[in-house]
Amino acid sequence: MKQYGLIGKKLGHSFSKQYFTQKFKELNTDAEYLLFERDSLKGFREWLTKNPLIGGLNITIPYKTEIIPCLDEISDEALKIGAVNTIKITENGKIKGYNTDVYGFEATLLNGKKAQNRDSFPSKALILGTGGASKAVQFVLEKWGIPFQLISRRQGKGILVYENLLSESLPDDILIINSTPLGMYPDTDLSPDFPYEKLNASHWLIDLIYNPEYTLFLQKGMRKGAFVQNGLEMLYLQAEKAWEIWQSR
Repeated sequence: MKQYGLIGKKLGHSFSKQYFTQKFKELNTDAEYLLFERDSLKGFREWLTKNPLIGGLNITIPYKTEIIPCLDEISDEALKIGAVNTIKITENGKIKGYNTDVYGFEATLLNGKKAQNRDSFPSKALILGTGGASKAVQFVLEKWGIPFQLISRRQGKGILVYENLLSESLPDDILIINSTPLGMYPDTDLSPDFPYEKLNASHWLIDLIYNPEYTLFLQKGMRKGAFVQNGLEMLYLQAEKAWEIWQSR
């Protein structure tokens, strides 16, 4: 039986096992999907060698960038992004990394535009968070020519801290993406330290989290009339792209 799975630090929030288990059943595929919680990636390659049935893995928080030194190869797109969320173990035992988050987020963005009957994207975006998921978001926004500002708890080159938003006005018609894990199950009472009182119906909020369906971040946006999307569509689409990669020759 072939094995696939998800690697992350805490996986109690994940729908991936449920999704792939159902998919394998529908395809009548002799495979199983497992959750592998790890405190670190130390000894990852040795662990993989001891588990020869594994044909592919999804990578989630906080290992999307940390996994890169463990790879033998990396796709051109994932290299440009600087983050990997899918790996394939080839027939000769090589480990190759890919990024399917880009595919999922781009579709989410385009479908959100269609749902709002927009002729164009907002003129600017704010990305909350600077981790592996944020890198995929940045790649897609650059592709579509949407200027963005990174927001984080720690200031850095080209990065503003949340406190900066408190003193600045928030323009109308901007896209705000939460790429942090804040608000993810089971910590559903958390949200980024954003000035939600400045939101209005012209704003567009996307949260990459899909569990719960509506995070506190999205709920606060909805109360102000903003258009909101969660990360469930992105999850399904990136998972389908990962499966396509695992089955490719």
